[in-house]
Amino acid sequence: MPASLNEIKTKIASTAKTSQITGAMQMVSAAKLQKSENHAKKFQIYASKVRQVTFDLVSHDNGPSKNPMMLKRPVKKVGYLVITSDRGLVGGYNSNILKSVMAELMKQKNDEAFSVMALGGMGADFFKSRNIKVSYELRGLSDTPSFEEVRTIVSEAVKLYQDEEFDELYVCYNHHVNSLTSQVRMEKMLPISFDENQTTEHSLETFELEPDRDTILDQLLPQYAESMIYGSIVDAKTAEHAAGMAAMRTATDNAKTVISDLTIQYNRARQAAITQEITEIVAGASALE
Repeated sequence: MPASLNEIKTKIASTAKTSQITGAMQMVSAAKLQKSENHAKKFQIYASKVRQVTFDLVSHDNGPSKNPMMLKRPVKKVGYLVITSDRGLVGGYNSNILKSVMAELMKQKNDEAFSVMALGGMGADFFKSRNIKVSYELRGLSDTPSFEEVRTIVSEAVKLYQDEEFDELYVCYNHHVNSLTSQVRMEKMLPISFDENQTTEHSLETFELEPDRDTILDQLLPQYAESMIYGSIVDAKTAEHAAGMAAMRTATDNAKTVISDLTIQYNRARQAAITQEITEIVAGASALE
């Protein structure tokens, strides 16, 4: 059998093995996605309740809160918490968010006008390779991260804002829409603000406050900011699993297409070899007559 046929058979076999691997990775990502979606739904219930209580305290009859975490100050420096994955094989998940963040950073006057924190190895390595200082980074999150896992970077972001290291904090991440779609978001987390038109069914409830409202807000607002940032991380992780599942599905489908094309190529080459052998036999027989 000609060497070309052996090469095609080898390519078919190797592509089939790759297809098996990507198919398995797709199923793993699908399982992680389902678990992450459930976790995100449970957190949204908690976040909704915390937001209701915080909004009610902030909009209390005593007037707007003077808490430093809610006061706008002149923007001299902007903080960006960029959430990416620790590895590849997730399609355009990382490139989409990093492209948007870079476009935003290019608008700043100089390197002293912004501070970057990276959650995820891909983002940290990306910024370092472009000589952009990463003030804080965190790697190696689990597939469904707990608050304890991200407490260090979340608390650090809030602390830096409180220490006036930057005057605004944006969390940049991919928002999970569904298993096929995600949206790049750059949400301003600090200073904390609420929609003036926001109303909830609980917003008119009367709370008996002990101690006074401002003392409670001093404790509550940093925790509220941390919970909102954590919610973005959970959302981003869900989008990451969805992107990984979609990427592996595409890779598996492409592998099947390649196998189909190679099989056709193999059959044609084999038929050509058989035809050539028959021609040679006939020619040899004719020469003996």
